Amino acid sequence: MKAQDLKDLSKEELQKKERESREELFKLRVQKSIGQAKNTARFKILRREVARILTVRREQELKGSAVGK
Repeated sequence: MKAQDLKDLSKEELQKKERESREELFKLRVQKSIGQAKNTARFKILRREVARILTVRREQELKGSAVGK
């Protein structure tokens, strides 16, 4: 998912998306540890997706606090 698409989501939707991505990343790690992971490139995609979500959440948090000043 692109960062611009993430910026259009609400705080709750971002939290849900982050939770889903982290769960998928965990499941993929478990599959890798038992030798069943087929798409190891997905690790990189998911890590970047989580990072994008966290970045957008932080931007929104800072934007909200700047308005309150």
